[in-house]
Amino acid sequence: MKLPRSLFARTALTLALAFVVFQAAAFWVVYRTLIVPVAERSADDLAGLIVLSAQTWVELPPPTRAAFERELARRHGLRLTAQGVAATADAPHFAFRAQIEAALGRRINDDVVLHGVPGTRAVWLDIPLGGHDLHVGFFPDRYAVKPPLAAIAVISLGALLSLLTAVFLVRRLTVPLGRAAAAARQVGAGELPEPLPETGPAELAELARRFNTMAAEVRALLDNRTTLLAGISHDLRTPMTRLQLNLEMLRDDPSPARINRAVGDLAEMNKLITGYLELARTTQAEPKARFDLAGLLEETASDAGIAWSGAAPCMVVAGRLAVRQIVSNLVQNAQRYGGGTPVELVLACADDVVRVIVRDSGAGIPNDELEKVFRPFYRLETSRSQATGGTGLGLAIVRQLAETNGLKVLLHNRPHGGLEAVLEIRR
Repeated sequence: MKLPRSLFARTALTLALAFVVFQAAAFWVVYRTLIVPVAERSADDLAGLIVLSAQTWVELPPPTRAAFERELARRHGLRLTAQGVAATADAPHFAFRAQIEAALGRRINDDVVLHGVPGTRAVWLDIPLGGHDLHVGFFPDRYAVKPPLAAIAVISLGALLSLLTAVFLVRRLTVPLGRAAAAARQVGAGELPEPLPETGPAELAELARRFNTMAAEVRALLDNRTTLLAGISHDLRTPMTRLQLNLEMLRDDPSPARINRAVGDLAEMNKLITGYLELARTTQAEPKARFDLAGLLEETASDAGIAWSGAAPCMVVAGRLAVRQIVSNLVQNAQRYGGGTPVELVLACADDVVRVIVRDSGAGIPNDELEKVFRPFYRLETSRSQATGGTGLGLAIVRQLAETNGLKVLLHNRPHGGLEAVLEIRR
């Protein structure tokens, strides 16, 4: 048999089967420990009533026996007579017949076989007592229970309730999962789906939140890839054109100056490609390690040629290479756009968060462009020249490295002029 593939069908089937097995086991336990003992006790009480009634009938005066028979029929549903009733057929099968026959056999010390009269529902037995052949009849429906029907009803009701429970529970799972699957297909096709509702049970809400974050990151990666390819195409075209022109002119007029310009163009192209590779590598998080941030800043300041007043040891847990590259890029950005003013490097080591601050006294950045400068290839000046504006990737690398490694970078304009870049590392 082929199993259903949907989560709802499988869960409903599993719950229904588990409930049926549980109900069957529970019914067997109840049957053996409750129903059978009660039935045996009831059969013994019925047998005692029949035998006692027959003994009483024998002991009564003949004129009062008819009244006793009527009272016995009215109160207990028993038929007691000394007349023949033509009960020759085997009694119909009913629940706990064996227990009743056994109880009657114990009472009269003889084997008892119940008989029936065709066309009636009464069951009869013969009791020879006091020189009389008495015939006692009773209706099994008055004393018997119907355990098979009860079991079927209970199991059917349980299966129905389990299916309804499966509908309720699985729907709460399948609807959000179905939305997530549809959104995943959109992400796979390069589209940005609508954010999933971050509601419901904690696990599903967390799944939706993580998926929304992943979808936004995938979209950002696709945008960065498109921007990166466009930037490569645009920025490499100019030096390649100059290099081709110089090579063509070298055919007719070889000169050291033209060779130097060609070498410069190659160096510029290598610089551009290096920047693109650095940006591409920022999508991988660096393993965290414990290191002294003050020592790292001392190395960075020495490499950049800026003054560093030193600081007390400050231990942090982060990606060391990522932190160094972020600080180096911020320092280079301050040196390039600070208008030749001194670059200040400060370490603020607190218990909850550590801040590395890079300050310059240049012109700063318009407030409405403080976030835009983190975009790849975004430059404040209109020139695309490497001499005036670099590749436009420095701050993009800083932001992406920070986000990938769980860090935070902010830019602020200083009250008295200049820019302040802050790297935050939470402890």
